[in-house]
Amino acid sequence: MSENESRPVVVGVDGSPAARAALRWAVEDARRRGCRVDVISAWHRDYGVMIGQVPAEIMMEISPPALEAAARKSLDAVTQGFEGVEIRRILVEGDARDVLTAASKDAELLVVGSRGHGTVVGAILGSVSAHCVHHASCPVVVIREPKAEREREHAPAAAAAPLTPGPLL
Repeated sequence: MSENESRPVVVGVDGSPAARAALRWAVEDARRRGCRVDVISAWHRDYGVMIGQVPAEIMMEISPPALEAAARKSLDAVTQGFEGVEIRRILVEGDARDVLTAASKDAELLVVGSRGHGTVVGAILGSVSAHCVHHASCPVVVIREPKAEREREHAPAAAAAPLTPGPLL
């Protein structure tokens, strides 16, 4: 990158509500800075989840070309409708944590979403946002999933039957 070229705001997207909120925030920040937005989506095939025989139909759905096509479609959809800022769509095969921290080396700012899974789920799945905060080469902004989305996802079923300890004697 030349000295005269401005550094982009980099944002990681995965199709989640938190990632969409992060993209909106990144676009507004890039408008203020007068720079472009590099929207990065990382995909990879997780061989660790395949145990035993897998039907051919499922293998076709999780084949690298199918995963890449789905990621491209999602990336194109999430970046539609933004005006007044240059958006560069980047699709990369790899672990999102590694891809985003590598992209942070040439970035003005890295923006990621946080689903807020909590300690236990975060320890099992790993947290992209936490990894980026600790390993990025530029400042990192973490955007939480919008409150309305969290409430809708975690709301109890309206017509759920009351819980009882069993037959009362």
